Amino acid sequence: MRKWLSPNLDSTTLAVVDVQVGFVNEASTHVVPVIAELLSNWQARGRASVVITYTNPEGSPYETISGWTKLRTPAEQALVPELVPLADGSSARFTKSTSSAFEVNEIEDFFRSTGTTDLVICGLDTDSCVHDTAVGAYHRSITPWIVTNACASSGGADYHEIGLRLAGRNLGGRLVTSSDVLAWPSTLQEVSQ
Repeated sequence: MRKWLSPNLDSTTLAVVDVQVGFVNEASTHVVPVIAELLSNWQARGRASVVITYTNPEGSPYETISGWTKLRTPAEQALVPELVPLADGSSARFTKSTSSAFEVNEIEDFFRSTGTTDLVICGLDTDSCVHDTAVGAYHRSITPWIVTNACASSGGADYHEIGLRLAGRNLGGRLVTSSDVLAWPSTLQEVSQ
């Protein structure tokens, strides 16, 4: 069992990644209410949060290499309805066209300017944008915490599990549930996994 100190919540930001209509399907829809509850409770405590969405421009590597052309229309790119009112209460909103949020300079600038030392990540897809955003945080010495029950993969449970296993092995293993996160006190305490 690994043990860490829970993060200092004054320097922790919640990142909601790509919870958009075009990524929600039968394999991922179950996490939408969990994410909405987590974001709502996080904001009610006055903590920093960011909502990040994805667009897939023509000529992107997703199109030219992978042949994937989804997330092009406003309907696909729309934030799920459950998160729209909560997104308005977030500290910032960003749009990216890569899998990692850290490829957008404004996002990195935001985390630097707010003194973010820890990033709690939830959203879609665990094996792609959630994982890659966690990797980006890790390589910038921001500790990533992935909320396992508030992430899913539109590719199915196997891909979700693969994303979590890679993060657990390569990024310090800070895999937590939304209940764990909401139980974190304002002061440091030991967290076990």
